[in-house]
Amino acid sequence: MVDWVRELRQNIDATQGPALHYRKLSPSKKDVACAYLAGLPVKAFVLCSHKANMKGHQNSRAAIRGGKQWFYNYCTRLLMERATELCLKDSLKHFDEARPLRVVFSQRGRHSYGQTKAYWELLKRQAAGGTTLLNKREIRHQVLRYDLVSDVPHEQNAGLQLADIVASAFYQSVETSGRRWETRHAKALAPIMAKERNVVADFGLALQPTNPNELSLSADQKIIFKHFGYTHL
Repeated sequence: MVDWVRELRQNIDATQGPALHYRKLSPSKKDVACAYLAGLPVKAFVLCSHKANMKGHQNSRAAIRGGKQWFYNYCTRLLMERATELCLKDSLKHFDEARPLRVVFSQRGRHSYGQTKAYWELLKRQAAGGTTLLNKREIRHQVLRYDLVSDVPHEQNAGLQLADIVASAFYQSVETSGRRWETRHAKALAPIMAKERNVVADFGLALQPTNPNELSLSADQKIIFKHFGYTHL
């Protein structure tokens, strides 16, 4: 990944500074960055949370389990349910056994990653014991290890800088009130979006909440979701 980021930065003449920051790139450089990433042997997952639906919402069970950052922990749960599903299947396919994956968070101020890890350990025990609540999906405990979850500064990890391309491209595809709203960059990442039964919707690209009656998306905001298979919006 270090070589990939180095080559990409050279290709778009973005070698200033210690790290690649997607949001600082011009639209044409974003085109190149997304096309480059789309050609790499990687899989991408995106979780889009429509936070307007969460205003004033309280979830006492989630707050107890996830602490003060229960909403963030819940969102990462939804993301990891999908990521661990793909990793388990891929591991069994190539190695005939479940092999653990490494999880690296980009450090954010005032955030406790230890609390997130503790929440995942709870979910792992529930999944192993068959007691998971809201069990439409489960974290695949076979591939998740507490000691392989870490957090580092963005500029110190090439993988985080590649993930930032995906996250930022999709953020800009739904943030229609900003002057940078654009769907073509997220669409360009289609080759690497993870699929389940050959469909990206609700797997590689997940929308929370999933019930269309709970959403108030504009026509422009719906474009990217429809593009990736959300037909019910």
